[in-house]
Amino acid sequence: MLNNRAGTALGWDKTAEEHLFTILEQIPAMIRGIAETRVTKKAQALAVAEGRQEISHKDMVSAFFAETPSGFVPAMKQSMNELGIDYGKYGYK
Repeated sequence: MLNNRAGTALGWDKTAEEHLFTILEQIPAMIRGIAETRVTKKAQALAVAEGRQEISHKDMVSAFFAETPSGFVPAMKQSMNELGIDYGKYGYK
């Protein structure tokens, strides 16, 4: 499979990928590339660990929570809230 926009060999749920890039666009440009790499690698690892070929919305949310430094979590949550992402249903507060 060819790499997709998020740079992984796995496929992405379309909405999850759209939300990924919308949230990434709100991250300062000088650290955006690092954030994209870390979040996409984590999301891919989560999908692989469960034996799936597609990165789900839950994987994307979990990856952001796992890879976002604590000082940036409130801004990340605000971005998710603005997109209508209910991260609470995935066990995050």
